[in-house]
Amino acid sequence: MLRAIIFDFDGVVADNEPAHFAMFQRVLGEIGIPLTEREYFADYLGYDDKGCFAAVLAAHGRPAPKALVDDLAARKARAYFEHIRRHLVIFPGVRELVREAAGRYRLAIASGALRHEIEFILEQAGIRKEFEHITSSENVARGKPDPEGFLHALASLNRRSSGGHVGLTAEDCLVIEDSIPGIRAAHAAGMKVLAVANTHTAQDLHEAEAVTKSLEEINLAELESRLYGTGEYD
Repeated sequence: MLRAIIFDFDGVVADNEPAHFAMFQRVLGEIGIPLTEREYFADYLGYDDKGCFAAVLAAHGRPAPKALVDDLAARKARAYFEHIRRHLVIFPGVRELVREAAGRYRLAIASGALRHEIEFILEQAGIRKEFEHITSSENVARGKPDPEGFLHALASLNRRSSGGHVGLTAEDCLVIEDSIPGIRAAHAAGMKVLAVANTHTAQDLHEAEAVTKSLEEINLAELESRLYGTGEYD
């Protein structure tokens, strides 16, 4: 039975992957490492900031000591936050889907983004209160495709359950993702996935149980019936 939906954030809620790419490219350029748009979307989408910098450094045969990775991530985070303060873009259909889903399911975020970035964008979009929990990059040691983020969100939702509520299981959760590492992380956590083709093609996201071109197209009752065999369409 579907009882909770766990949203990825960048590329699912916030239309900000181009901004992330631009800031990664800027900071890496400052240390003499080029990063093309093709490389970013093919090889590094789905990493958290530190994981992305470490992977790019390794790909270029450069050492990646923790102090350097931390410094690059901090520089990128400052530049990115300044950008989103001026340019807030939410994908079509997100507000409507989140508000509808909040009336039927428990909602959480599990993202490699920083907490203050997530909080700021949700508040500006007017949908912060719909989310019961946020798992951000500060809460996990291992980013996607490791399932830690999704398992952390599940455990946190269960800790927040009031008396009398039956605990959630992974099988009760649907993840909404846009990246291949994210899909694999959700599956490793034992959760089904709705993939939204915002940053990859639908064909690239074929490992998900369901794929949509836009969250505007989602009918929650129909989706629940198709994936979980419950609901008015059963």
